[in-house]
Amino acid sequence: MMTLWLMSPNFNGHRMTKPALVVITGPTASGKTTFALEIAKEYNGEIVCADSRTVYKGMDIGTAKPTIQEQASVPHHLLDVVEPSQIFTASQFKDMANQAIVDIAQRGKLPILVGGTGLYVDAVIFDYQFGEPADPQRREFLMGKSIEELQHICKENNITLPFNSKNKRHLIRAIELNGLPTAKRELRKNTIVVAISTETDVLLQKIHKRVVEMFKDGVVQEEQKLGEKYGWGTEAMTANIYRFCHEILIGHISEVEAIDLVVKSDKSLVKRQLTWLKRNPYIRWGTPNELRSLIAEFLM
Repeated sequence: MMTLWLMSPNFNGHRMTKPALVVITGPTASGKTTFALEIAKEYNGEIVCADSRTVYKGMDIGTAKPTIQEQASVPHHLLDVVEPSQIFTASQFKDMANQAIVDIAQRGKLPILVGGTGLYVDAVIFDYQFGEPADPQRREFLMGKSIEELQHICKENNITLPFNSKNKRHLIRAIELNGLPTAKRELRKNTIVVAISTETDVLLQKIHKRVVEMFKDGVVQEEQKLGEKYGWGTEAMTANIYRFCHEILIGHISEVEAIDLVVKSDKSLVKRQLTWLKRNPYIRWGTPNELRSLIAEFLM
């Protein structure tokens, strides 16, 4: 029998409930979406997407957003929640994801958190504390700095560099907080975290195939529409594939060259994702069949 809620004490000595949560994570192209859909259908679940790009409206092809058919077969949450011109933070994601998890469980369904953005996933399962919102004027000042200048500010002020030390948004937030977000390294109660084990060669083949399909499906045209509507310099438009599409549009590279560059960039992304994930001792790795058994046992 599935345990959707776990009773646990709060600080006032009263009892509070914690919804059961299945977390499916892993590197890009590892098969998270397909596996999550299967689990959701089997256990009457709904998916909460933990991806820093699929939150943006209109960014569909280039983010490998679940298709209309997939979204129709299983309810999805936290897709298309902001315009590409808007700033969206991990703190905002954490709040919205927790609200969605409670809402799903209250309706008697299983919440399933799915995604490869490590900071988003960890913010929920380790209860990251992000501090106060950013000061707009200081944020604008820092946005004008280069990656190297932001790294230098961190080093001068003894601020630990974020995991992705070449991401301007992560560097700026570390500076604003005078350090990284604080986190409890104790896993959220009533939670299982799984990831699909995939051979490196197989993963790289999947990445290449997916990138080629994105270009066939019209990602360059998608980029052009987004750029004309929101501008080319927004944070959302720095996503891997979109920046190379822009290079095609302005005549700097060919589509063939862009595909090669995107694949290489995705390979680097996978390495960073795996490094992040391997630091989490709570993740259960395995084949889809092995993970199905673990989830079934967790939900008994």
